[in-house]
Amino acid sequence: MEIRRVTRAEDVQAAGHLFDSPPLPEATARFLADDRHHLLVAYVDDAPAAMVTGVETTRPDRGTGMYLHHLGVDVRFSGRGIGPALTSALADLARDLGCYGMWVVTDADNPAARSLYRSAGGVAQAGPQEVLAWSFDGTDTLPP
Repeated sequence: MEIRRVTRAEDVQAAGHLFDSPPLPEATARFLADDRHHLLVAYVDDAPAAMVTGVETTRPDRGTGMYLHHLGVDVRFSGRGIGPALTSALADLARDLGCYGMWVVTDADNPAARSLYRSAGGVAQAGPQEVLAWSFDGTDTLPP
């Protein structure tokens, strides 16, 4: 397995099956043009096997942190430790960039994701949380 940082639209399209839906050309260009957005892809025999996206966010009172926005693993490659490796690689990138930390939001009823993030060093935070979303395109829900 090899993990690469993706910076070209054609590489995003080649890994398109790892996203919830096919990457949109305009959104891909916007994502890649912003150096605070990060996409790491794990390749097995040069085939995209998994991906993770991270976004740097800055608060005046904390500094810059990394939000792990999305992780996708091709089912053919699940169970091989690729998800934790990608998560760790994003955490390493965040450290290299001087981020104070990294976080992810996942469903309480998703034990596989929770186990994956814990195996990569994530620590569950105490307290109930609720995710609230605003949809501007007429849909009822937003993808995580």
